[in-house]
Amino acid sequence: MPGFGTMTAPQLLRLIGTPDAPVLIDVRTDADFALDPRLLPGARRVAHRAVTELAPWIGARAAVVVCQRGRKLSEGAAALLRTLGIRAEVLEGGWEAACAAALPAIPAELLPGGGAGTVWVTRHRPKIDRIACPWLIRRFIDPGARFLFVAPSEVPAVAEQFDATPFDIEGVRLTHRGDRCSFDAFLDDFGLHSPALDRLALVVRGADTDRHDLAPQAAGLLALSVGLSRLYRDDLAQLDAALPLYDALYRWARDGMDEGHDWPQGRKA
Repeated sequence: MPGFGTMTAPQLLRLIGTPDAPVLIDVRTDADFALDPRLLPGARRVAHRAVTELAPWIGARAAVVVCQRGRKLSEGAAALLRTLGIRAEVLEGGWEAACAAALPAIPAELLPGGGAGTVWVTRHRPKIDRIACPWLIRRFIDPGARFLFVAPSEVPAVAEQFDATPFDIEGVRLTHRGDRCSFDAFLDDFGLHSPALDRLALVVRGADTDRHDLAPQAAGLLALSVGLSRLYRDDLAQLDAALPLYDALYRWARDGMDEGHDWPQGRKA
């Protein structure tokens, strides 16, 4: 059982990808980071002495601090954050424990702008892929990511002028590849494959490419996505409304896919 102010890697794994995930702060030294230059999903890297500078970004959320082995640097940094009223814990065993528990980790070089406050751009009037990808980014890459929904013809120019990463349009890296969706491309390029995300990707792919044979849930996702697009004229309002839908789908894909429902049980047709 973890002690005061600590969280185990398996406990953190259960929170990553959910709305209750804590803010992750990586205080590994440059030398330790150079040995494995990856970050946990949504983590911010900062020097241990400068950790209090992140207080405005953390806000009212809980935080977990990660150093190489979960000792002095993370203990001290978490204690400093607690003096500011922040609910800060240490990842027990640090980065080494995270790796041993196979927590998802993203190569830092793939994160635009260092991974904090990233800007992404795609076509306006989203339906499926252009909602699923922002959900994935917010939950596994950058919780503070911002999304620009613009006219299709303007996506490349907006990407260039506003230093934004384009996705789900032709001719860019993060887009459809063969019969697979942009959501699949994100999983591939950011190394985010897991049984739950792969299961969710199959539903997204089936709904987005009209191949409902891939997963029985695909038709339902299409129906809900079309309904949301009709309910909201504002693309960002639609995204906000759809995020809980994908949170629920992720929890289904992670630990609810074997559950059925029959009531009254044994009822005759």
